[in-house]
Amino acid sequence: MKNITITVDVEEDCPPMLTSTRGMEEGLPKLLDLFKKEEISATFFVTGVMAEQYPDLIYRVPEEGHELGCHGYTHARFDRMDIAEARIALKQAGKVLRQFERELVSFRAPNLQFPKNYLKLLEEEGFLYDSSLAIYKPPFFQGKIESRIIRIPATVTSSFLRLRPDFFLPLLKRSKAPVVFVHPWEFVDMSNMPIRLDCRFNTGEKALENLKVLIRTLKAENCHFLTLQERANLEKYK
Repeated sequence: MKNITITVDVEEDCPPMLTSTRGMEEGLPKLLDLFKKEEISATFFVTGVMAEQYPDLIYRVPEEGHELGCHGYTHARFDRMDIAEARIALKQAGKVLRQFERELVSFRAPNLQFPKNYLKLLEEEGFLYDSSLAIYKPPFFQGKIESRIIRIPATVTSSFLRLRPDFFLPLLKRSKAPVVFVHPWEFVDMSNMPIRLDCRFNTGEKALENLKVLIRTLKAENCHFLTLQERANLEKYK
């Protein structure tokens, strides 16, 4: 049976260009409701700040059968922190997020930027899995174990899923076990916001409809929707 992992990076609206949180207030409930209706599980990488500001929404994540993961404390990039700053950020995030889910084992860095020599910090904080790299970006990383951390890369960028389904579906169908990711703000109409084109196009209801098409198409093909933790437990990485 083919597997797919849907992940959600829970943060402010298209940071650092915006600091608003319409995605949290409008987009995240839509995602949670869709996943509940379709009876699938996903992994939500949440920043500590968003968890503090929207606790009722974040409680829904584990309560509705999803995996809660860490996306840092703020959305600050770890590759722009020294190791002491990175350690503090991870500790702060873990302290907040473990109030919602004690078994916090998956991590994704903001902007998919996490220095390799910081993996030891993830070990110190009890993380087991990292999804801070992507196979579509050099060096075209494939999943493997580095130290004690299992690294599971993203397959496509989030804006790819806002293209036409007849464009993105064939690629995902050919992928052995794709990892896709979206952001709550993508499900809010951002077309008139002063941000990059890739953050504006096909946002709102169009993005939600595309995600529905993706889910229902793969469900019809008996695809199994796994959280990152479930995937790591089933698959072997070398």
